[in-house]
This record gives sequence, C-alpha cells and structure tokens, in this order.
Amino acid sequence: MNVKRLTIAATVAVAATVLLTGPASAAPRNQGAACTQAGLSTLKSLGLLQAAAQKKIDYSSLADAQNGPIFADLPAGTFLSLGEVVRLHHTNPTLFAWCR
Repeated sequence: MNVKRLTIAATVAVAATVLLTGPASAAPRNQGAACTQAGLSTLKSLGLLQAAAQKKIDYSSLADAQNGPIFADLPAGTFLSLGEVVRLHHTNPTLFAWCR
C-alpha cells in the first residue's frame, strides 16, 4: 500500500514540477496547465492514472494520427514516463483531443 501512495505522490510531484518550470509567459503556462489537467483527468476517468505513473501504458494503443485521441503515429511499445507526457501537453497540445 505504501508503494501505491509513493507512486501517486511521485506522479503529483512530477506534474507539479513540469507545470512550475513551464514557459516563462503566463498565457502559455496557463494553457499548458489546463491541457495537462485535462490529460490527467482523462487518464483518471479511464482508470489509467496509476498505470501512467508506473510507465505501464503503451500510448500507441491510444494514438491515431487521423482520429485521436492522441493525434500521432506511435510505434507499438511506446511507453512514456508521466513527466514526458506532461511535457508534451505543454509543448504540443494539439496532439491531444482534450486540448484542442
């Protein structure tokens, strides 16, 4: 049970760090923060937040360059850290249906 709590705490810490160290401009930071929050909410609603924090989601299963919800061509076995996914929400929000 402590491992689960530690994983969730680490997830929150990574997301907060990325949000706080985002772009210098207030508008992009707020837009990136809103996009990230939408992504975290989506993972939570799908029951995937813990799996994402543990780097256990193959994001290629959610990717379709034409139809989304992740608008990209990703090869099978695309396991990303939650920090990498959060950064993508800041740098390339149009990749995600919930940020469009």
